[in-house]
Amino acid sequence: MARDTSPIVKQSRREGYALHPKAHKVMAKKTGIPGMHAGGRPGKSSLYLTQLREKQKVRRIYGLLEKQFAKLMQEAERLSTRELLPGAALLQLLERRADNAVYRAGFATSRRAARQLVSHGHFLLNDRRIDIPSIRLKPGDELVVRPKSTKSGYFSQMDEISKNTFQTTLSWLKSDTKKLTISITGVPTREEAEVDIKEQLIVEYYSR
Repeated sequence: MARDTSPIVKQSRREGYALHPKAHKVMAKKTGIPGMHAGGRPGKSSLYLTQLREKQKVRRIYGLLEKQFAKLMQEAERLSTRELLPGAALLQLLERRADNAVYRAGFATSRRAARQLVSHGHFLLNDRRIDIPSIRLKPGDELVVRPKSTKSGYFSQMDEISKNTFQTTLSWLKSDTKKLTISITGVPTREEAEVDIKEQLIVEYYSR
């Protein structure tokens, strides 16, 4: 399965955005983009560069490769309506990924960790084992940790793990870290996606 394996801290410094919890400490000490010549005089920022960097940031937040992200943007354009703009539709599609739901439910400290849990087959979706992180969830779906996986050291410490994870109430998802279940009750709203995203820049980037 194709994925970006470059260091997450370097990615975070390049985008000026902490893509992983461990990136916060490093970015507090090291400013600017990584690389031998990164400390040189910054060039003038163009509109194209601003759009590109926003696209790269969001792509890396959710852990997608360029081809996957571009296809999702095309789908978002098709799904958009007067009430649901293309950028908001894109974020909704990203939020509905299985790996993102596992992260949002507090079962992993990062999306990378959530992706690994799903790809290693630790979850059942509506009683069927899955190992594809990009599976799109819909209202009525239920993710459950496989009975065999509940005996692992990781899931036996879920109460402790969940204390250090994403914590907020979501209208579209309910989780139970004791029963190890995630229920999809609706669809994500724009306000429930990452707040530091300017999705219109991404739409403009792909509409060039």
